[in-house]
Amino acid sequence: MKIFKKMIFISVFAMLLSACSNSISLKGCPDAEIEWVDMLMIDDIKYEHHFPEPANENLPITIEKGREIGKVKYEMADSACSNHKMQNGDAAFLKVGTIIYEIKGYPTSLVVAANDVVYVANTNKKAKTAGELYPMDKLVKNIYIQSTEDGKRMHTFSQSSKDKFLATFDDLKLEDVQSLIDEGKLEGTRLFLEIELNNGVSFRLLYWGDFNTFHIGAIGNDEIKEIINDEVTNLGK
Repeated sequence: MKIFKKMIFISVFAMLLSACSNSISLKGCPDAEIEWVDMLMIDDIKYEHHFPEPANENLPITIEKGREIGKVKYEMADSACSNHKMQNGDAAFLKVGTIIYEIKGYPTSLVVAANDVVYVANTNKKAKTAGELYPMDKLVKNIYIQSTEDGKRMHTFSQSSKDKFLATFDDLKLEDVQSLIDEGKLEGTRLFLEIELNNGVSFRLLYWGDFNTFHIGAIGNDEIKEIINDEVTNLGK
């Protein structure tokens, strides 16, 4: 059963956190078909490219590239099986030699750029809190509730709720995601929260109210549950 849950987690989260993935069939792999998400790894941090939702495609994104922080050394979609363990310099679809840049004004532990595309941190083993995984202080423009059907923005957090959410979210402890899956704490009715940064880049947080948990492994407290519930109550007003 644990193996089944893990397979479901990989498949569902690949679809939910990135609106696009590509199927690759490789000879010599035990997999009939591999669903790769557009991701890369540098400085021991895994990043994903979060494609814009249909409703947000025309929103402006301002990216000013800074210093070079690395290069792609291995393109996984060409030769890696699904059991491949990512290493620094690995990327799903970026060509070998592609330069990875910092984005001026934003910590590289949060976002990086390659081929004029933004990649958002997804996994950082050094991070112990949600704020260490997503260092967003003074970098967030808005927080939205998205439709779980088509990803469209349905509601914008009030300024006070946004500020309270970010201050509280920053200190939430991160737990092992697989352990939460095994315990059934990433199941049931979920909520899509979209974090929009000041430069227009956005990414999604999945939240399960029954267990007060986020997909990144963050465990909510009473305050953050109250903030989210208040905004859900105001949905459509």
